[in-house]
Amino acid sequence: MLLWHTMSDSAREIENLIYTYAERIDAGDLDGLAALFEHGRICGIEDGPPETVFTGSAGVRKMFDMATRLYDDGTPKTKHHTTNVAIYVDEAAGTAQSRSYYCVTQATPQLPLQVIVTGRYHDTFHRIDGVWWFDSRTMFIDQVGDMSHHLKF
Repeated sequence: MLLWHTMSDSAREIENLIYTYAERIDAGDLDGLAALFEHGRICGIEDGPPETVFTGSAGVRKMFDMATRLYDDGTPKTKHHTTNVAIYVDEAAGTAQSRSYYCVTQATPQLPLQVIVTGRYHDTFHRIDGVWWFDSRTMFIDQVGDMSHHLKF
């Protein structure tokens, strides 16, 4: 049974993990970003084929290397804004899930500041030796703007 905890220690740790993802991608810290998935995976498509699932730090790093354009300052020149975070923790099982919204803004020398994509994250988490980790992150895209300065494809 999942119980909603407004601000339990676990919920706060998980919330911080969600925000750390945004901070690291915007900083261009792809190694640090990938490390968040040492015990997890990113699913590009819900129930997608195996080639859309990137597992462990190495797999997630490979995904971001393939997809994310970095600029001379080492960053993607983005800001990932994460909101509407709802976290549901099962303390006894050491598992949790969350749903949140994201809005990504970007500005480059050639692209004026604008929203380039919005969507939702559906995340699961597990606790290993007292530490919360991403188990899975599934990304849903709801609205798309000019992504040509963000993605390599």
